[in-house]
Amino acid sequence: MRKRVRLGDLLLEKKLISQEQLLEALGEQKTTGRKLGRALVDIGAVSEVELHRCLAEYLNIPYVELAHMSLDSKIVSLLPEAHARRYRAIVLKEEPAGLLVGMADPTDLFIFDELSRILGKSVRAALVQESALLRTIDIVYRRTDEIVSLAEELNEELSQADVNVDALTVEEGSPDAPVIKLIQSMFYDAVRVAASDIHIEPEEHLLRIRLRVDGMLQEQIIDGRRAGQALVTRLKLMCGLDIAEKRKPQDGRFSIKVDDKSLDVRMSTLPIYGGEAIVLRLLDQTASSMSFEELGMPEALISRFRRMIEQTAGLVLVTGPTGSGKTTTLYSALNYLNSPKTKIITAEDPIEYRLERVNQVQVNPRIGLDFAAVLRTALRQDPDVVLVGEMRDRETAEMGIRASMTGHLVLSTLHTTSAMATVHRLRDMGAESFLIASALTGVLAQRLIRKVCDSCTEPEAVTVRQSAWLSAFAKHVDLETSFVKGTGCTYCNMTGYRGRIGIYELLEIDSGLADALRRDDGSQFTRLAKLQSEFVPLAQHALKYAKEGVTSIEEVIRVTAGLAEQERVDPLVKDLLDSNLRQQGAG
Repeated sequence: MRKRVRLGDLLLEKKLISQEQLLEALGEQKTTGRKLGRALVDIGAVSEVELHRCLAEYLNIPYVELAHMSLDSKIVSLLPEAHARRYRAIVLKEEPAGLLVGMADPTDLFIFDELSRILGKSVRAALVQESALLRTIDIVYRRTDEIVSLAEELNEELSQADVNVDALTVEEGSPDAPVIKLIQSMFYDAVRVAASDIHIEPEEHLLRIRLRVDGMLQEQIIDGRRAGQALVTRLKLMCGLDIAEKRKPQDGRFSIKVDDKSLDVRMSTLPIYGGEAIVLRLLDQTASSMSFEELGMPEALISRFRRMIEQTAGLVLVTGPTGSGKTTTLYSALNYLNSPKTKIITAEDPIEYRLERVNQVQVNPRIGLDFAAVLRTALRQDPDVVLVGEMRDRETAEMGIRASMTGHLVLSTLHTTSAMATVHRLRDMGAESFLIASALTGVLAQRLIRKVCDSCTEPEAVTVRQSAWLSAFAKHVDLETSFVKGTGCTYCNMTGYRGRIGIYELLEIDSGLADALRRDDGSQFTRLAKLQSEFVPLAQHALKYAKEGVTSIEEVIRVTAGLAEQERVDPLVKDLLDSNLRQQGAG
């Protein structure tokens, strides 16, 4: 290792900064106490990448961009997380002569010596950005190994002592119980990767834990099923469920705080061959306050949707498959409408997020409190806005339609593939066409599409299959358009995707569409809908994101499977759609 370098002199020598900038940064350093390098970056004298490359070259050590490096969790874990955070260091890989360790400050000889002592091997330093290092530590130090270790410990404890798992209930308050540590590790891991669900599935000789991240499942397998039995028992106790009842499905909920984040956890049990399967739905309470912009709605669509829900009466439906974000969109609408002047009543199954000033009712069909019953009673409570969690049957649909015609704004959801299919679904449920035409204000159809990881994105050539899809679906798309994909990195767990964004289509029921509905003219309704001046189909919105590099063309095809046939663009509509896409892009 070289002696500590005077960073300012080095940067001056390399002509990366001026004397004036150095003096300004030194003054900033004296005032704030920050390191000189950080002060230089903050005042814009030099970029962080330039600074690090210059320092690495002087020290004759590698400069590593963590975002582009695939890390082995076993190698990383050689340095405990507490030491990694304290010393701002991470083990990058094993080399014949020892370990390559990324350091935020490789000139700190004390830290270098400490790392050599802790790791017990020869250490070669590499320079990494501190911000990228901290971000990487949050991701790579997952609790997967700890989950396996605790599950094995619990499994061994139960095997040796032959303890009835129900006896663990006596130790419910003990923080040292392995099952409690296992639950804690499982939740920490789920929160760190932003999982929406935890699946716990016992089989004959193993326990399977799967996390749903960005709509896709990630699996971890643990040997032994005794741990699974203890885990199910403890989770049931947390929900107040019957631990003796293992033959029937049960539902419950509890709240938990993880990393300063408050979560509501919805739990569902299902008796299966290997025991009881559990699904935990993690509901982050901050998601209920997301704005329309945060959901990914284009500006042009937001103004139209707001105009719909600001009306004093009418039926507004949000549609899409399970897991498409319908509930989050409705809560965003309620937050927008929520004020001291507006009385809002909801009928939900279950209540996912708690909202102030909103009268939320939990549906309970076992005692006759179904959606229709709640809606019937809610109308006697003088509401301005009524939210029905889902229109599942003819009675609920008819009551919702009639409520919207008697001076109430009714919001609800349906499971349909597109906005245009919603009308056919209402007809199938027994609603009369003339009533739908009079009540329905508009339909917002949506999906969630995965975003390409910005840390490993690269250009992608269109394959033959993708080219065929594009040609069949939207003939006016230029096949020379450049698309991107994610190659997979540490930040996205090697999936190539990180995070999701909504794609939407909004259909407003104008006089022409209402007239087609009254006449039961389905073909005319579809044609007029496509000709609407501001209507952009779901798949077209998804394709716009692919063109902008937000997602990949492969993800567009996956998410919009089945929509292409419905949304093929005829020549008369093509120019309008092109214009609408340009307007939404500008918005």
